[in-house]
Amino acid sequence: MSEDSENEGSMGNVTRVVMRPPGHSGKAKKGHLCFDASFECGNLGFVDLINQHEYDLFIRPDTCNPRVRLAFNFTVENSKPDQRVIMNIINFSKRRNCFLYGMTPIVKSTSRPNWQRMPNNNVFYHSSPYHNNNYVLSLAFNFDKEDDVYEFAFCYPYSYTKCQAYLDLIEKKNLPYFRREQLGKSIQKRRVDLLTITDPKNMTPNGKVHVVVVLSRIHPGESPASFVCQGIIDFLISNQPTVISLREKVVFKIIPMLNPDGVYLGNQRCSSIGLDLNKSWSRISKWLHPTLDCTYSYISALDQDKNIELDFVMDIHAHSNLRGAFIVGNTYNDVYRYERHIVFPKILSQLVLGYENCHTVFNRDSNKSGSARRVLCDSLKDSVNCYSLNVSFYGYYHSKNEPFKYYTEETYFRVGRNVVQSFAEYYTSTGLIIPTVKNLDKQPHLSRTIWRYHDVSKSLRRRHSAPGTCYGRMNVVDLGNIRPLTMETRRSRSYTRRRDRARPWPPTAVPPEQPSLSIIDFNMMARGGLEQATAIRKKCNVSRTGYPTQNQ
Repeated sequence: MSEDSENEGSMGNVTRVVMRPPGHSGKAKKGHLCFDASFECGNLGFVDLINQHEYDLFIRPDTCNPRVRLAFNFTVENSKPDQRVIMNIINFSKRRNCFLYGMTPIVKSTSRPNWQRMPNNNVFYHSSPYHNNNYVLSLAFNFDKEDDVYEFAFCYPYSYTKCQAYLDLIEKKNLPYFRREQLGKSIQKRRVDLLTITDPKNMTPNGKVHVVVVLSRIHPGESPASFVCQGIIDFLISNQPTVISLREKVVFKIIPMLNPDGVYLGNQRCSSIGLDLNKSWSRISKWLHPTLDCTYSYISALDQDKNIELDFVMDIHAHSNLRGAFIVGNTYNDVYRYERHIVFPKILSQLVLGYENCHTVFNRDSNKSGSARRVLCDSLKDSVNCYSLNVSFYGYYHSKNEPFKYYTEETYFRVGRNVVQSFAEYYTSTGLIIPTVKNLDKQPHLSRTIWRYHDVSKSLRRRHSAPGTCYGRMNVVDLGNIRPLTMETRRSRSYTRRRDRARPWPPTAVPPEQPSLSIIDFNMMARGGLEQATAIRKKCNVSRTGYPTQNQ
């Protein structure tokens, strides 16, 4: 590493570190790669030049906590055209992660701004004898354009600034069913937002209302949680009929980012002072955990309010080891409470994209005793259901017959929409939301005419005397657009049934004329011809039906 690189240092992220070969002095040339992580959510602590084609990269640990090293996010520039290098990320603290099962990092550049997965053939997660048999992630990469800046990341970044810009954009719309307020501030004085999404009449309720609380991003490196949370918000502020009915009956309280300091700094699990907030719910301090303090106080106030029925508290996480989406719940000694507790995950499993029932668990794990799921279920009323919704960094199986798919930003949004649909289905099944049938009388009749070649039975043909074959016209209605029967249609069908009952059944059919048949002895034809066979038939008094008749 060069001595004159800008702002080099072993502490914090690298800041435009230029990698020069040994013995080189002067201005950096093309091909001397420049590594940088001095931006929001950036994470790269140290770069070591092995040779001109290979580099060892060290992930920066979480602030004040050197034990946590997993996520990375950095840029590379000043490359030559078609320069091929190998980058080894060598200091993962969690050996068992999704790279072990085939996940690859994502990359984008200034000329290709959309994130793309690196090919599996260029990514190797292996135990390296050159690094004390530690697991190393080796990336074989080709920098194809010299003027591009390339960015590599563990997963799709979702920064604190992006969250604030998104909420500002919604707030400018002045939606009557959306309200944003500041619940508190972090240690570094960043906002902790509280969103309320419900019908305007529920903003100041006169009667009892049902409340759902959604928490997200308590672990700053779990960016998929923010994408899922944004999908929930986007769907809740839409004009879908399902959402409108849900907003009329339910109040949604959403805290989109519980650890804004850790997100801004690019940490994986900890806050700005090195504390894992998801293990601190049982020992909250106003000075060490200000975001948890204001959140816990607010949820407790909701639970104690007589005009509020707090039904759910859902904490959204991302999982670095398992595939798909799944729920982690609690177990109770009360059988009836446990039965109520497992209803929502069953609904969720039918609607959420890539849901994995095999990963869904309900337990009292002592290692999770300080988590929101465990602490809140003990401190709140028995009627409150507390869950952790986990979504994989990696991907999911949509069905058994389809190949494995990577999660993208859009599929994370879709998971959020599926969660809202699950809430709507739950409250419909409990009777809080009454399903309404659309009035489709004024809509165009969605049907198609099919001509089919079919036989018409004699007993069903009223106006035809003989069975036959005809072309019939059939109206086949799309089952997805079945119309409710109007009163006029019901009266018409009732009249038709009464008319049919008045007619004789089965209808009398005129017997068809018997066909004319002749019994011919082919042996006789061979000896005397057709004329001789006809004469023999007349002599024997054989009828036209082929049976002998009595003499008149």
